[in-house]
Amino acid sequence: MVPTATSLRIGARVRAERKSRGLVVLDLAEQMKEAAPERVRRRLPSSRDLERTIRAHESGKRGIGPRYRILYARTFGIDEDELFPEFVPPPPTVEDEDPATAKTGDHTPDEGDEVKRRAALQFLAALSAGAAVPPGALETILSGLDDALGRPVDLTEWEAIVREYGSQIAFRPSGALVGDLTSEIITVGELLKRHQATDDVPGLLRVRAGLTGLLAIDLGDMGRQREARTAWSAARRAADASGDREMRVWTRGRSAQDAQWCGRPAEVVIGLADEAIEIADGNPSFGLARAHGARAAIAADQGDATGMEASLTALKRTFDRLPHDSLTWSPLTYQETQLRWDEGYARTQMGDGKAEKALDHALTLYPPEATSPVLNIHIMQATGLVQSRDVEGGLQKAIATLQDDGRTRRMAAGTTLLVGHLLRALPEQAQALPAARELRELASGRAVMA
Repeated sequence: MVPTATSLRIGARVRAERKSRGLVVLDLAEQMKEAAPERVRRRLPSSRDLERTIRAHESGKRGIGPRYRILYARTFGIDEDELFPEFVPPPPTVEDEDPATAKTGDHTPDEGDEVKRRAALQFLAALSAGAAVPPGALETILSGLDDALGRPVDLTEWEAIVREYGSQIAFRPSGALVGDLTSEIITVGELLKRHQATDDVPGLLRVRAGLTGLLAIDLGDMGRQREARTAWSAARRAADASGDREMRVWTRGRSAQDAQWCGRPAEVVIGLADEAIEIADGNPSFGLARAHGARAAIAADQGDATGMEASLTALKRTFDRLPHDSLTWSPLTYQETQLRWDEGYARTQMGDGKAEKALDHALTLYPPEATSPVLNIHIMQATGLVQSRDVEGGLQKAIATLQDDGRTRRMAAGTTLLVGHLLRALPEQAQALPAARELRELASGRAVMA
């Protein structure tokens, strides 16, 4: 079909409504299937085929029939008559009306103006209510300038944005960055579509992988493990598509650590870590260090002292070859704080007396505002006390740590795991102590890893 002026106008409206909601075409296809009644849903094509249909609608190459007009209206939450006024029968005309004066006014706003107006209303309403700004709203408002300038992509600025989020994540409450990260990912997705045939694509994919990995970390810290797994999978796909080896290694090394931390099966942790090590091919990177750290942790969890020592040796060898020109803590990097944390965890799990030195060293390196990793270190130290037969001292240290943390903020994800290690280290006769019962109650809160 050759696009007509009407089909182009209708397609532009559908595209504008989709973009105002921050949706890619496949997202819209899936939402349309969800919005359809069951009897209609069974007759709809697959999401991928529906995606192609939507693209044909938006380009004006295919007319929008009654069934799809209803689906678009249901999905967007707009009356069909309002969304597609072209298909509404015109009202009766007054016989003596002068056709030359039937339309008044010098300017009719186009669909882009209407989308910007709607985005501005959403933006102002969110600000006045103290609520989160809808993803993409501000970008839509400012899009006129970007379009006039040819929508330039500043990859250096985007890389700096990723680093900035990485430096914030340990010092903010769990989940505090989820909304902002989601908005950034949507914006990068729009840039990818606009620049899909340019040299900017690999860099944008790398940025998207980094942002999505950070989103996965924040979701995991909230205890949203299913969503975190989904985000990590998307981050790895974006990293692979970018062709950037360091990002490919990082998305596997760090997700291996998270998988171990949330108690996923050992084979999952080992698989992710081994993939990172294989992709690295001997080239040192922050992600490779994290892969070796995950390997050391899972070996310690399994009581494999030989495997733990081999992984710690590989970790330290990698760490010595890394750049250490920044003291900024970030899950995107791997500083000495993380090295001592990983070593302390593994040795604590093995009941190794060397854990105390590693944990003490880590405490001197972390800034005071890094509350979550510091909290975890204190719990591990408490476990060390129990292992050295100071049961009462270990229990009281753990209780005091959790009580102090609970007074100032919501407990974050993961402390349950560490407290579980401590409780399993208790002698059988100490399991029923009042302090042990109190610790179990406090362990309903959780904390994040380094």
